[in-house]
Amino acid sequence: MDGPGGTVGDLGAAPVERRTAPAPVAPPPAAEAPLWWVWLAAWPVTAVFALSNAATPLYVLWQRDIGFSKGALTVVFAFSIVGLLGSLLVCGVLSDRLGRKPVLLPALGLALVARAVFATASSVTALIVARLLTGVAVGAAVSAGMAAVTDMAGERRRRLGALLASCAMVLGAGLGPFLSGLLSEALPAPTVTVFLVEMALPATALLVMVRMPAPRPAASATVALVGAVHASSVVALLSAAVLAGAGQGMGQLGGLSLLSATVAPHRPAEANSALNMGGYLLAGSLPVAAGFLSDAAGLTTGATVFAGVLAALAAVGGLVVVTVGCRVPEIS
Repeated sequence: MDGPGGTVGDLGAAPVERRTAPAPVAPPPAAEAPLWWVWLAAWPVTAVFALSNAATPLYVLWQRDIGFSKGALTVVFAFSIVGLLGSLLVCGVLSDRLGRKPVLLPALGLALVARAVFATASSVTALIVARLLTGVAVGAAVSAGMAAVTDMAGERRRRLGALLASCAMVLGAGLGPFLSGLLSEALPAPTVTVFLVEMALPATALLVMVRMPAPRPAASATVALVGAVHASSVVALLSAAVLAGAGQGMGQLGGLSLLSATVAPHRPAEANSALNMGGYLLAGSLPVAAGFLSDAAGLTTGATVFAGVLAALAAVGGLVVVTVGCRVPEIS
């Protein structure tokens, strides 16, 4: 006998309804941030990186007023690397665990404090403190700031996120000394007024970060450098600077693109930290060695040895990329 719910057996069992399990519903895709927020997210990175080299044109004035050797100057630079490496070790993990804002907001505050210390510096110790604070702020921008840009870009625009994060870093690294050099020629007491004016950069970046809806979680340049030193040519020196900047920009973009393609999406800040730690370890140690070598053997010899070491490292890096590049998945 057939019942309304199915076939009923001879023992008079109750009708059995056959129900199919509902198909799983995919979670809705996360809403993408407007494109203008992706661009704005890069501004804090630029503002902090502008501090990293902002003091460079002014060291000759501090050397004249305070009095210290080229070796002491490289030690001042090295303390920035100390702060940066320590910051990279901590900020990447914190950013992936706590979110971008809890790391970037204090970093922008440190950038303001560092500029204030630079503006009032009257000793090598003060310059060391300012550089140490600078390194900590830059380390946070490298890890949390660049990850924030890729977060805002989202999965569909990850190429754009990697490009903007890289450009923001390189733009800031060039903008700082450019503004310092320009303002030092136009303003009185440049070692003070330059940094007071440049406080506008992290101040505006703070406003961006407060409002931002951040989710939680090259060999040709070294050849040009050697030629410029041996020939005492300003044109050659400018060419070396342009080539070095281009090499840094392409290397940074390539590294960020590689991370975007291969790193788990919940650990981008830690990956940024690891990428930049490798670069800044050498960026801190090699200039210090070159500075003391220049004191002992002269600027020409020091710059030549420095360029030779960089060229050798670039060649080794190229071989590594060629050797293992086929194993790396490309960004689709």
